[in-house]
Amino acid sequence: VQLQAFGGALVQAGGSLRLSCAASGRTFSSGIMGWFRQAPGKEREFVAAIWQITSRTYYADSVKGRFTMSRDNAKNTVHLEMNSLKPEDTAVYYCAVGKLVINPLLEYSYDYWGQGTQVTVSS
Repeated sequence: VQLQAFGGALVQAGGSLRLSCAASGRTFSSGIMGWFRQAPGKEREFVAAIWQITSRTYYADSVKGRFTMSRDNAKNTVHLEMNSLKPEDTAVYYCAVGKLVINPLLEYSYDYWGQGTQVTVSS
C-alpha cells in the first residue's frame, strides 16, 4: 500500500485547508484510516480517524468541531477538512492505514504511512 498525502500549505489563522490522502496498491475494505501530525520539537500525535466499514469518525479534542474527516471509496482517498485553523495546528500531517481497528489513537495500530504534508498557520 502506498499513501500520498497532499494539500498542505501556508495559511493565515482562521483560514481553512483541505488535506487529501490517496491510497494505491493493495487497499483494505476493513480497518481504519487516520491522520496524525507532528509539530517541530514534539512527538507525533493523533488527529482523526475513520472506520472503513462504518465511516465512523473520531477526533482529537484539540480539533473536534473544526476538522472533518471523510472518504471517497471510489477514489481510495480520504480528506481532512480543516477550518478555523490556529497557529498551534502547524505541523507535518501524516495519513496512515490500519488493516485492523485496534486503537485508532495509537501509532502502532497503523500498518502503512504516507510521507507527510506541511501545514503552516501564521498568526
